[in-house]
Amino acid sequence: MMNLTKVLAEDRRLAMLRTLAEVPGYNLNEDIVRQVLERLGSPGATKDLIRADLQFLEQHGLIRVEKMPKATGDLWIAHLLLAGQDVANGRPHAGIAQLQPDD
Repeated sequence: MMNLTKVLAEDRRLAMLRTLAEVPGYNLNEDIVRQVLERLGSPGATKDLIRADLQFLEQHGLIRVEKMPKATGDLWIAHLLLAGQDVANGRPHAGIAQLQPDD
């Protein structure tokens, strides 16, 4: 049986990488990432889930996370790395969904 939580996390991570690959400068803050994920069909992506995914991507050398101090706590900014761009473009990576060909 497929683990739904795992599938959703892998899909979110791929969506994050693909989104970062599309924006000028290849970086976004966590608030924008959450908004994009909601519009892509991943509702309920909480701040904690997004941060956990960003940590996963950083630990795997796919992004760099910059923490900007704010009055309400740090704002995380994800910066796409070259390896992350490769995965966004289809290179397989454990813990991240595979791109599917268009129908």
